[in-house]
Amino acid sequence: MREGTHWLGVYGRVAEPDQPGLWRVKLWREWSDRVEISSESIDCRPGSATRAGVTASKVVVQTLNPGGSINPANRLDHLIWWATCFPAQAGRDPAGLGPLARSLGFDGHQTERFEVMVVPPLPHP
Repeated sequence: MREGTHWLGVYGRVAEPDQPGLWRVKLWREWSDRVEISSESIDCRPGSATRAGVTASKVVVQTLNPGGSINPANRLDHLIWWATCFPAQAGRDPAGLGPLARSLGFDGHQTERFEVMVVPPLPHP
């Protein structure tokens, strides 16, 4: 799907065998001059909807509110969450998926949070 100035794809969806509702995915972001691929964990359970990713220097955890308000700050997060958790909804505008989210057990009243945890550099041997 085209997202502003770049393309975004969600692929490589793999269920965590010991944690139902938790998925690992790969994100493909492509600009005119570069491509970035990252891995994320997505929790699809009501009351636990999250998107988590790791870079060399930080861990980013976003708590989402499926069925709640969608705005420019959280739209991409919800697009990725829906594509992972309910692939039939991939690419659909998450602002129109509130009734579906509520029918799936998401109450639309969770507090959305964005947490960044800095990872200390590894010591050099």
